[in-house]
Amino acid sequence: MSDLLRRPTGSTGKVHDISVETAKGPSSPDWGYVGFGLYRLSPGDRVSEPTGDREVILVLVEGKAEISCKTADFGEMGDRMDVFERTPPHCAYVPNDNAWSAIATTACTLAVCTAPGSSGHAAQVIGPEGIDLEERGKGTNTRYINNIGMEGRDVADSLLVTEVFTPSGHWSSYPPHRHDEDDYPNMTYLEETYYHRLNPSQGYGHQRVWTEDGSLDHTVSVSNHDVVLVPKGHHPCGAPYGYEMYYLNVMAGPLRKWRFKNHPDHDWIYQRDLG
Repeated sequence: MSDLLRRPTGSTGKVHDISVETAKGPSSPDWGYVGFGLYRLSPGDRVSEPTGDREVILVLVEGKAEISCKTADFGEMGDRMDVFERTPPHCAYVPNDNAWSAIATTACTLAVCTAPGSSGHAAQVIGPEGIDLEERGKGTNTRYINNIGMEGRDVADSLLVTEVFTPSGHWSSYPPHRHDEDDYPNMTYLEETYYHRLNPSQGYGHQRVWTEDGSLDHTVSVSNHDVVLVPKGHHPCGAPYGYEMYYLNVMAGPLRKWRFKNHPDHDWIYQRDLG
């Protein structure tokens, strides 16, 4: 199995714990920015973590929880009980040198998105206000975006976070593109994780991660709750007919801006759709 594909370690509790240290591997030796954790909680479950030198965006993927940190009490958050409702998520930002806690008030799935913090933002609620479902692409490249915290929203020091819903039989993160060079404004270096969900849950999807020089080329089949690491290269994914795909993207790098280049063999698709 590819070292870029991370299966959940169970069905309850903390099922993903991807840190800078655990993300490093043969295919991602230079990983240094993005962290991702995932909790699957039952009503009454309590979890907490210090942030250390990292900032955190907590995303209630589904369900409800009481969220707080050292400097803010956000109260009960969440109203999306099934991620495929496509409604905007409830999220909270917690800065570095802090700590957060959550008490599940219903069954809930809580994503913990992390990156280096620089004390530039205070604890705050992110969404659902200000998050509107955006349509992107054409034909079977159409997908739907919940912009939680991309660069147009000044909500974090390093983190870029977004949700994507890909209909049955459609492609996403397509045409293939990469953001693996620190060459702003032409391109930014951003590591990325994809947390995948499928509807119905027994479904699967495909994702390819590859570089133009062929030094990295992995194609993986993803199941419900899998995570894919993208250290560099192009990284499109597809949902077979009959199965809707959701993914939560976490990106971070030296600069909190998203600048990418399409694969030169496939950029014509993008250019045609612009017309």
